[in-house]
Amino acid sequence: MPAGGRPTVRSRRLGTALRQYRHAAKLDQPQAAEIIAASQARVSRLESGHVTARVIEVRLLLDAYGVTDPEVRSKLEELAKHSKKRGWWLEHAAHLRPDYLDHIALEDDATHIREWQPVLVPGLLQTPAYAEAVTTEGPNYVSPERITQLVKVRESRQAKIGEGGATYTAIVWEAVVAHPLVDVEVHREQLSAILEAGKRKNVTIQVLPFKAGLLAAATSAFSTFSFDSEPTVEAVTLENLRGASVLEDPEDLAAYANTYDLLRSSALAPEASASLIRSALRTLKEDTS
Repeated sequence: MPAGGRPTVRSRRLGTALRQYRHAAKLDQPQAAEIIAASQARVSRLESGHVTARVIEVRLLLDAYGVTDPEVRSKLEELAKHSKKRGWWLEHAAHLRPDYLDHIALEDDATHIREWQPVLVPGLLQTPAYAEAVTTEGPNYVSPERITQLVKVRESRQAKIGEGGATYTAIVWEAVVAHPLVDVEVHREQLSAILEAGKRKNVTIQVLPFKAGLLAAATSAFSTFSFDSEPTVEAVTLENLRGASVLEDPEDLAAYANTYDLLRSSALAPEASASLIRSALRTLKEDTS
């Protein structure tokens, strides 16, 4: 059973895939249970992610469902092997909400991460000072000790991008760049850090300009995750006042993938975005000189 009795992100992803392939093969849960010589209840719990499928079960089910693509089979077998793997973030589990742990697990597995942020600098780009400021000044009280813990976790999350472990694309609204929500010096340092991050080969940063109009209000902040060589959206997380929600339904994934494509096509190109950020930095320096 996944740690703590609740589905892990990996076990849910595996279960969702197995359910989708079963439906495509037009088989029901009792038939799937016969294939692996188990009960219907076990198949149900496998598909919900409440128990972890064994590799042999995955192979038998995929054979019966007619799934022959070696890349797909390998990916699902790897999920079965590592669904209970202990990630670095679990060392901080006592201080983090379960939904935040899910978000970090998705980041850790992802090959492509894409974010939209209309208000704040995305967490994967935040400097320690900026992260501390937005956490301290947020609507929920957070103790100083927990703020220190959260900033450390955010820095650890950024290691994957810094090491080139995933392709990362961030789109922010121009207001994020132009209007400091934190101390001006902290904001200036943050903008400089964004420019540096944008120089990495695996990082693309774009700014959605004010002239895009209501498009900036189309949706709140969200992140999409892909786990293969192609950037097909396989999971989405939405930010809310109390944490984050993970979406995995195909219709939801398609809707957010389309929205992200619309935001990206309306945003400034990376070079023009960097120019706008440099201009904002110059303005801030002039205003404080």
